[in-house]
Amino acid sequence: MGLRLVRPRDARALQNELISNRAWLRPWEATSPDGPVSFDMRLGVRRLLQQYRDGAGVPFVMEYEGEVTGQLNVWGISRGSLASATIGYWVGERFAGRGITPTAVAMATDIAFEELRIHRMEICIRPENVASLRVVEKLGFRYEGLRKRYIHINGDWRDHYAFALVREEVPEGVLQRWVQGRAPQDAATIPPADRLHA
Repeated sequence: MGLRLVRPRDARALQNELISNRAWLRPWEATSPDGPVSFDMRLGVRRLLQQYRDGAGVPFVMEYEGEVTGQLNVWGISRGSLASATIGYWVGERFAGRGITPTAVAMATDIAFEELRIHRMEICIRPENVASLRVVEKLGFRYEGLRKRYIHINGDWRDHYAFALVREEVPEGVLQRWVQGRAPQDAATIPPADRLHA
């Protein structure tokens, strides 16, 4: 399992993966309230790399046994007194359940904490996205609350659960803590009241 910066030549593999996984990914895909967005992956990769040059994000590609499996973006990077960022990701259905996503999220968070000097990492997940909820449970991300109608997903404004970690919580690193079985098992627990209102 590997995680690396996206390259322009990844556009074709990423687009092929997105197209062949339409039914799997559509329920979780960000959309625009202003109408359809371009599905041109070359343009998308160029935009992501421009955000990287501008210091606003870090676009990664996830790989497994030499194949591109999906994408992970550290985005919304804030510097100064906030020093925070958010992670978003997708993985092809045929690669699900192999530990690729939690490993990539752990690695990206460690990079953000250690190399980018980010203090807080956040992940926001739709209540129905059981697979993504398992990722934050495994890694011990702490539940922070329900965000009503937070992100435009699959054609409408959707509620999300917010999870986060701050650097001090994982001095040994997220990946190391998880691999060693020391991630708290109940950190991502969602209170019943929030489950009812989502």
